This record gives sequence, structure tokens and C-alpha cells, in this order.
Amino acid sequence: MSDTLSRGIKFNCIEDLKNNDIPTIIFALTEEAEAILLACKENGINVTAFCDNEIRKTKKKFCDLEVIYTPELPNKFPDARFIIGHHTLEDCTEQLSDLGYTKFYSPLQLLENFDASKYSYRTTLDYMRKKIANAISINRLFFDETKTYIRSLDIVITTKCSMKCESCANLMQYYIAAKNTDENIIKAVERVSNNLDHISEYRIIGGEPLMNKNWAVITNNILDQNQSRSVYIYTNATICPKEEDLKILKGKNVHFYITDYDDLSKNMTNMTNILKKFDFPFYIKPAGNWVDCSSIRKHNRTPERLRQVFKECCAKFLYTILNGKLYTCPFIANAANLKAIPDNKADYVDLLEDISDENLKLKIKKLVKMKNFFPGCNFCDGRPHDPSKALEYAGKGLIKAGKQVSRGKTLSYVENL
Repeated sequence: MSDTLSRGIKFNCIEDLKNNDIPTIIFALTEEAEAILLACKENGINVTAFCDNEIRKTKKKFCDLEVIYTPELPNKFPDARFIIGHHTLEDCTEQLSDLGYTKFYSPLQLLENFDASKYSYRTTLDYMRKKIANAISINRLFFDETKTYIRSLDIVITTKCSMKCESCANLMQYYIAAKNTDENIIKAVERVSNNLDHISEYRIIGGEPLMNKNWAVITNNILDQNQSRSVYIYTNATICPKEEDLKILKGKNVHFYITDYDDLSKNMTNMTNILKKFDFPFYIKPAGNWVDCSSIRKHNRTPERLRQVFKECCAKFLYTILNGKLYTCPFIANAANLKAIPDNKADYVDLLEDISDENLKLKIKKLVKMKNFFPGCNFCDGRPHDPSKALEYAGKGLIKAGKQVSRGKTLSYVENL
């Protein structure tokens, strides 16, 4: 394994970071950031602060340390070194380089020998263990340029949702006849898995995935392909899973990621109680604010502007399977599924196409390694971490998550075919 890769991300970090001549900052408040901090303490590394691109996360301390809004780092620390706690290592270091920083470290050496069981966390121990394992896998693969891998794969099993959020970034508010989208889903998952070197997380999503009554069977079938997979059910806690469904998955590598929409998440208590009963690891995240990015409209951007909107996008690695096709993000996936944008084969890989695995692998690699933009980006307002700082963004900025469309109303869009 090489010591450095592009933009100077170093693998060997412990001895360098023990030297306290300049501040050490952990980049991104991911779930595993807490473990990275504890590993630093075990190795005699003094962490000064965290930083994050979501300004809402900077309003209070994390693990008794200040959380700094990333764009404001130079005002506080003219020089610093960074442990990259986010899976998009190269994107993170590019952002920090643009701010004038040059010293970047992978957390791999810290996490490889870290014993998570010695501590308690804000989430369950099993959930933290899996997040640490995923971080280790992603960082190992990052230092091997021959590999093609993704951190997560969003598997859309339904466009039905128990909520109707006015500004859903996955565009569920535009579906008139929402339906389950699980036909051939197992075959599509198998083909993409066989033609990538690694997928850290398989994420079952919708809509609300529990609206598909076969969600547990689908999840089980995905695990039957490979029992070592990590599967996450993304839910809004409006529907409590049934005991018979959880029994199908008990003891398997299944986790629940719950977004808390306050009163709208009406089954939060029931859900967490039954998950505890069956020993399923789970994590609860407050919905907070969203970046408004749900309009579908043609922007007629130049290639330069398209590269900028893609560079600033925080969702460009949310790889999504919908109706047998692999997309780079949920916006293009659902805009194409709604037929709201032109059907452009440069936007996706057809996983059900009758071609050899060799050719399919080349197509998937091209999509995953894309550095510029996709044609579908021209119909998105942009989804930057911070809309107030973005150079190419056409939305309304930060908005409160979960505002509901009036009962019986469906939002419309202009077809751009």
C-alpha cells in the first residue's frame, strides 16, 4: 500500500500527528468520527476541533470539541492538518486545498487496531462497529488505484411514500401513480455487485421502503447473494415494521437508519422498541434542514458551469438503482424515471442489458469514475453542502425538512423531453 495518493493524502498518520506543532482537525461529523477521536486519544494525538460542511452541525460542540464550519476554517486556523473522516477523501481534500491547506491524513492506521467495544457511543455499538469496518474498507480501497468501488448503493424498492414532502430531493412529490419498483431488482443488484470490487453499504430506500410489503423478503434475497453484505433500511418511522418481517432478518447484517421528522415520525417509539426487542442496530438522525434542490428545469449551462455544479454537489456519489438502471444520484434517477428529462444513456448504466460482464464492468467503471458531469445535471438546481457559498446553484437555499404538500395535491413539473 502506498504512503500517499492524489493531493497528498497520507496513510501513515500516527507518528506525524503526535507532533503538536499545528492543530489537528477531524473533517466531517460522520458516525465514525467519534471513534476516530477516541483512537486519536489512545495514540497520544491531540485533536483541536472537528469541521463539517453542514452549518447546522456547528451550532454545538461534538464530544466536547468545537465544530467549525469548513468554509470558515482559515479565519480560525491559518495552518492545520486534517484527518479525513468522510468517505469522499479526494473531494474533501480538494475542498481543503482550495482553502489553502496541504496536510491530509487517512484515518485508516488509527482505526485498523481500534477496539470499539471499550467505549459507549451516541449510536449502538453494533452500528458503530459496522461504520468503522466500512471506513476501513473504503480507506484501504482508496489507496489502491486499480479498484473500482462505491461506499453505498441506494436500492429503490418503491416510489410510494408515507409522507409527501414538498421539497423531497428524491422527487417523490411528483409521482402521481407511485408504485413498487422491485421487479428484477435482485438481478440488478447481483450484476452491479459482480462488476464492482466493493460496495460498503446496500441501502434499501423508497419513498418509504416499508410501504413495499415485501421489503423484508427483498432485503433477505439481497443478503442471500452474499451474507457478508451490510444492509441499511432507510426509514422515516411512520410505519412500524412487523414482527414477522423482522424475524426473517433477525441475526443478519441489517441496520436501520431512521430520519426523525418530529411529529410526522409517529411510530418512532414503537419502531425503536421493536428494533431493540429483536436486537437490530439503528441510528436516529434529526431531519433538520435541507438544501432546496427539488425543482426540475433546464438551465442551459455551459460545460464549465456544469463542471462547477457537479464539483459542488454533495449527492454525486449516492449511486442509485431504479428500475434496473444504475445512476450516479437520486435526482437523475427519479427525474429520468418520471420522464421529466430526456432519456440520455450517458446518465446511467442499464444493468439488465444483455451484454457480457466484461463490457458491463467497463460501463460501470466509467460512471463511477466520472469527474466532470452528467447530462442530467443540467436539469438540477444543484445540491451543494452550503448553498450560500456555492458558485453554481439555483435553488432557494436551506429550508426546513419535511414540509408537507397539501392533502390530495401532487406537484407538477415541466417536461424537458
